[in-house]
Amino acid sequence: MKFGDSGVGKSVVRVEDARLLTGAGRFTDDVQFHGQLYGVTLRSPHAHARIVSIDTDAAMDVPGVVAIYTAADMAGYGEIPCLVPLSGELKTPRAILAGERARFVGDGVAFVVAESREAARAGADAIVVDYDELPVVASIEAAIAEGAPAIWGTSNVVFTWDAGEAAPAAAAVAASKHVTRLRVVQNRVAPTSMEVRAAVGQWDGARWTLHVGSQGVAGMRAMLAGAVMKCPPEQLHILTGDVGGGFGMKTFIYAEYALVLHAAKALGRPVKWTGERGDAFQTDTHGRAMVSDAALGFDGEGRITGLTVETWSDLGAYQAQYGPAIQTMAGGRIMGGVYRIPAIHNRVHGVMTNTAPVDAYRGAGRPESAYVMERLIEAAARELGIEVDEIRRRNLLTPAELPHANGLGLEFDIGDFPAVLQRALDNADWAGFPARKAEAARRGKRYGRGLAYYVEIAGGGNPDEHVDVKVHADGMVDVAVGTQSNGQGHETVYAQVVSERLGIPMAQVRIVQGDSDRLERGNGTGGSRSMAVGGSACQQASDDVVARGIELAKADLGDEVDYDGGLFRARGSNRTVSLADLAAQHPGALDGRTHYKQAIPKPTFPNGCHVAEVELDPETGVIAVKRYSLCDDFGTIVNPLLLLGQIHGGVAQGLGQAVLENVVYDDNGQLLSGSFMDYGLPRADDMPNHIGFDNLPTVSPTNLLGAKGCGEAGTIGAMPSIMNAIIDALDGVQVEMPATPEKLWRVAQSLKPAMAAE
Repeated sequence: MKFGDSGVGKSVVRVEDARLLTGAGRFTDDVQFHGQLYGVTLRSPHAHARIVSIDTDAAMDVPGVVAIYTAADMAGYGEIPCLVPLSGELKTPRAILAGERARFVGDGVAFVVAESREAARAGADAIVVDYDELPVVASIEAAIAEGAPAIWGTSNVVFTWDAGEAAPAAAAVAASKHVTRLRVVQNRVAPTSMEVRAAVGQWDGARWTLHVGSQGVAGMRAMLAGAVMKCPPEQLHILTGDVGGGFGMKTFIYAEYALVLHAAKALGRPVKWTGERGDAFQTDTHGRAMVSDAALGFDGEGRITGLTVETWSDLGAYQAQYGPAIQTMAGGRIMGGVYRIPAIHNRVHGVMTNTAPVDAYRGAGRPESAYVMERLIEAAARELGIEVDEIRRRNLLTPAELPHANGLGLEFDIGDFPAVLQRALDNADWAGFPARKAEAARRGKRYGRGLAYYVEIAGGGNPDEHVDVKVHADGMVDVAVGTQSNGQGHETVYAQVVSERLGIPMAQVRIVQGDSDRLERGNGTGGSRSMAVGGSACQQASDDVVARGIELAKADLGDEVDYDGGLFRARGSNRTVSLADLAAQHPGALDGRTHYKQAIPKPTFPNGCHVAEVELDPETGVIAVKRYSLCDDFGTIVNPLLLLGQIHGGVAQGLGQAVLENVVYDDNGQLLSGSFMDYGLPRADDMPNHIGFDNLPTVSPTNLLGAKGCGEAGTIGAMPSIMNAIIDALDGVQVEMPATPEKLWRVAQSLKPAMAAE
């Protein structure tokens, strides 16, 4: 590939694909060591129970079992931390293994280590635990009911968070000419990454090494070493190879990571734990799980006068690593989108239940807020008799109104939201919808369209990143980054940035990630931050290499030296020295570490408009997404091909939540959707045949690249646009996610006479 074909803005095929598609990828479960042992976690079958006793005698007699650890064995270590507790003095400490009490089905109570996985499973089955069952609250409704038993302290509502001004917003809504009110339920979902969690622990006599699928080794090392293992960071080496999907869930510390480290040191042998899909459904942090009561006020012209939202957010049995922040600081501040809202208030209650902990899942609060707002505004359009596109035109902020403080602590900096809306409508053939609807009706089908304008607060809350560069005598440039690809294609896009800045072929750029010894600093991947922050760090690091090279080259080329296309050149002459030759002449002198900090330490605001059209068969309740198109503002796009892949994946996850996915617990806290037999994921034939994508960028002023982030956008726009389309197909009857065939069939049957008259 020529250099000119691979710079920023080019659709370069992922360089990592050849390795992954030929089976040369190295995921955590691929890690094998001589003498390796295997671990299995014994989990509580009860949602809430006192642990009276644990008898391991019979289990230790199982052939191959080497050791069994319980809470008493882990007493010298710390708890799995919640980094953003909002509950004041009330803590919900989560031990590595449950000691006195198990608080959800799947809570670990013992860890069995054996010569094989089969022996470890047999050992776990032989452990006898005496449980004293306790009262269970397995839903928000049960947890906040009068007289409900408290999981922690005296109340299951552990915090109340507010943004905006309550009294003015309530007064504005009360004085409105029209008020649209909705209760919006957002179903709990499981991350279901293709690669399940796994970990391998080693002890070399001086320090631990942990092989683990993560979304950033530096942050995990700091937390795991300091909070849990109670050791200096340098005593813990973390390695992450290829990662088969993360979606937020692989950012976090799980008990097994500490358990394999402890066992490896205690037994003097490597210890591997690989979760099964049942472990994942029970213990991987879930997403969403909230109920909101929202009121949106309008004047007589269909312009918004005020918004109030009150949400009950299910946190699960323990406040997870970032759990309390998801519906508050991460998503709660973006409530209301990029609409002009004179008075706004958002209140969130954190609720504990006897279920798996809830934390960041693709979008982490932003899809939830967009979903509430877009459901509201579409319902309002129907109630007011205003077209759904027109009500948005009247209320979207214009470029002349930017920057704009949204009343919840954010300031939108740049964008042309009305233009993005119009481009999306044009691309969707908005005017042709009535004909498509009529054609579907002739075939006995219901047809609807849904619109959603979303905005995301992106950047992950970390406006800085670390990059370490080494230039070799053969011309290869190693670039160690502080983020971690989970399938996004960082090895490609970062190499594109470095290739362009250094003027060398992409083949000479090697992206290094996932080794805390190579780069011990970094803020990881999450919150759509990698390109805006990590990519800008790669650009600055490349410029730093050039600056160092110019100073070195002056000794041979004189005081006036320029750099272009991999060559340092004496100005006004033909004397040159290549980047590779300079590295050979001065070993290590071109190497260096860059700590990039955004000039404007604020989030970026990717935004866009999604348009979905669905066809509903009233005889079966089955829907098909017939058309899907969108227009986004992502700022600078480094690789359009990879960006489209991110959009497709995001739309799939939004579609999955809208019509298929649902984590279900019964009233006793038993998980009813603990396998793919009971939990639906979207398949290829659930997706639209084509997703029309367009970009109308305004360059972000916050970072060097001008990028805004794209990894979560597809999910944020898909959930409300698809659900609004389904509701439109049902003549405005409000249904909640997941819009399953059985649910839609029941509604469609009640509307059948009206449909026949069309």
